[in-house]
Amino acid sequence: MQDHRQLLKLDLTVFEKNGKTEFAHLIKTNKRKTTKALNNFLIGVKNEATDSKEATRIIAKFVIKQSITKEEEKHLKTQVYDVFKILGIGVPFMIIPGATLLIPFILKAAEKKGIDLYPSNFKGKT
Repeated sequence: MQDHRQLLKLDLTVFEKNGKTEFAHLIKTNKRKTTKALNNFLIGVKNEATDSKEATRIIAKFVIKQSITKEEEKHLKTQVYDVFKILGIGVPFMIIPGATLLIPFILKAAEKKGIDLYPSNFKGKT
């Protein structure tokens, strides 16, 4: 069985043969940076899914026992804020065709204005 961590070998000769050598070079030079960014994104998504499962467990506990600890309450609040951040950015851009290209610009503009739109699992992973 092959190791899943093995890097994908890209055949860029098609681009090079069609006169797109600059594009092929760009892909080659940014492969490591792109792989790292994609890996960090996938880890963030996995962590968000885990946190959402934990939040669901906390809500079920609250419904059954009518009490949760302060730590569980803090975790639940953080997760609810994260869900609203994701929905606030994601839903409008899924409805408007082509608007997903604006997400990086909106995130950067919000950051400059002091507005935090990043879910907690994606902070510090640039």
